[in-house]
Amino acid sequence: MQLSQSMGMRMEQKQLLTPRMIQSMEILQLPLMALEERIEQELQNNPVLEMREGDGEPESAEPDVIKDDVNGDGAVEKYSEDERPMVVKENDPSADFERLAKISDYLENEEFSNPAGSNFRVSSYDGERDKKLDAMANTAARGITLQEHLLGQWAFVETPPGVRAAGEVLINNIDADGYLRTPLEQIQKESKTPVKLEDLQAALKPIQGLEPAGVGARDLQECWLLQLDALERDVEMARGHDFDLERALVRDHIKDLSMNRYPQISKRLGRDIEDIKAAVKRLGHLHPYPGKLIGGEDAPPITPDAIIYYDEDSDKYEIEMTNDPAPSLYISGRWRKYIKDKQGDKPTREFLMNNIRNARWLIESIQQRKSTIMRVIRAVVDAQRDFFDRGPEHLKPLPMINVADQLGIHVATVSRAVSEKWIQTPRGVFPLRRFFSGGTTSAEGEEMSWDAVKEKLKAIIDNEDKHNPLNDDEIVEKLKQQGIELARRTVAKYRKILDIPTARQRREF
Repeated sequence: MQLSQSMGMRMEQKQLLTPRMIQSMEILQLPLMALEERIEQELQNNPVLEMREGDGEPESAEPDVIKDDVNGDGAVEKYSEDERPMVVKENDPSADFERLAKISDYLENEEFSNPAGSNFRVSSYDGERDKKLDAMANTAARGITLQEHLLGQWAFVETPPGVRAAGEVLINNIDADGYLRTPLEQIQKESKTPVKLEDLQAALKPIQGLEPAGVGARDLQECWLLQLDALERDVEMARGHDFDLERALVRDHIKDLSMNRYPQISKRLGRDIEDIKAAVKRLGHLHPYPGKLIGGEDAPPITPDAIIYYDEDSDKYEIEMTNDPAPSLYISGRWRKYIKDKQGDKPTREFLMNNIRNARWLIESIQQRKSTIMRVIRAVVDAQRDFFDRGPEHLKPLPMINVADQLGIHVATVSRAVSEKWIQTPRGVFPLRRFFSGGTTSAEGEEMSWDAVKEKLKAIIDNEDKHNPLNDDEIVEKLKQQGIELARRTVAKYRKILDIPTARQRREF
C-alpha cells in the first residue's frame, strides 16, 4: 500500500458560530439572577453602557447604534446595513437567530477588539447614595459555622491542656450534619497537631454535651440517645416522656421501627402498641442531623422569570415578564457624541467604538432572550390550560420538539430557554422544565404526562385504608379502573420516586 499526499480544493457549506452568537445563546440560557450578575459585570467593564433608574429616559433620544467614523471622513450615518436595531417579532418564529447569522461576516472583519474589556468607568456624583455600598450594607452577614459555635463553647469547658487540644481536633472533624464519622484512631494519625488517643477519648464525652444536643455522635442511634439525655436533664421539656421506653426503642428496635414491626416490638418489650406509637411520635421530634441547626446553608432564593395570571375579561392566562433589564440599558450619548467628533483622539474613538459594539450586542441579546422565553412560555400555557384550571393530575405530555416545531426554532433553543427558568402560576412556583415531559394515553384516549400519572398514584395511596394499605398489584388495578395501564414495576418505580414506602411500612396498627 502506497501513501501519498496531494493538494486540492473543494466547496462545502459549514455552519459556524461566531463568538457573538455563542454569547447570545449563553445569555438565553442564563437564569435571571445570573443574568443580573452578567449585566453588572458588563456595566463595570464597558464605559459606554449605562443603566437608567426608574422610568426615566436616557440622556439622549438619539439611536444607540451609529456607524464607525474613526477614519475622519465626516461620513456619519445612524446605521450601517447590518447594524439595524433588532426588532423581535412575536409572529415571526424565524427571526430568533437570523440577525445574528447575517452579521457574522461583519463581526469577523472587525478591526478593533478588546475581549478583556476595560475597567475604565466614568464616575460622577449626582447627590444620591452609592447603590453598591447600600447593597453591601443590606447584605446579611455570614452565619456562624458549626465549628465556630462549638469552639466558642469548648473555650469555657475546664479541661487539661492535652484534652483541650484534642477537643479542638475532634471539633474540626465533625461534619456539617453534626456527626463524628471518622474513627478516633484515624483522627490521631491524620492530625497535624500531635494528640494522644487517651486525650481524644477523654474529650469526646464533654464535646457530646455541647449544644446542639446530639452533636459529636458516631451514628443515628447515639445521636438520639444523646438528645434523650439532654431532654431528661430539662425538667420542663421532660414532661410527658417515657424515657425508659424511648431509650429501649432507639437502642434495640430502630430497624424494627423502620420496617413497621409494631406487634413484634410490643411482644418483646411487653408494652401496648398504643404506648409504642406514642413514644415513636415523641421520638419524631428529635433531630437526625443536629449540625444543621447551626450554620446550615440557606436555600437559594428563586426568582421567577415570568408570572402567569388569569384574566377574567379575556378568559385566558396572561404572561408578565419580571425584572426585565433590557429597557433600562442604553449606550451613553456622551460617548456617541465623542465618536462623531472627527477632531477627537483616534485611539480613544476606536476604543469607544469597540465598546459600543459590545454594548449593542448585549442589549440585543437580552431582548432576544426575553422574546424567546416569552414565546416558549406562551406555548406552554396554551398547551397546559387544563393544568392551570384543574390541577397537576391534568398535566399533558409536551415534548420539546413539538414546541420547537410550533415556534419554528431549533429544539436546542427551547432547551436553553427553559433551563433554570421558573414561572409563578396561580398553583405555585414551578420550574419551566416541569411542563415538558413524555406521557401515556388513557383508555378514553386522553393524553397524560408521567407527572400526572404520579399524582393519580399518590391520590390513590392517600385515600387508601391505612389499616389495610394497597400493595403494588392492587395499585395497578386501581389505576386500570381509571383507564391507566401500567406494569407493576413501573408503579414500584414511581412509588420510590415519590418516597412512598411499601404497603407493609404504611400499615397503621
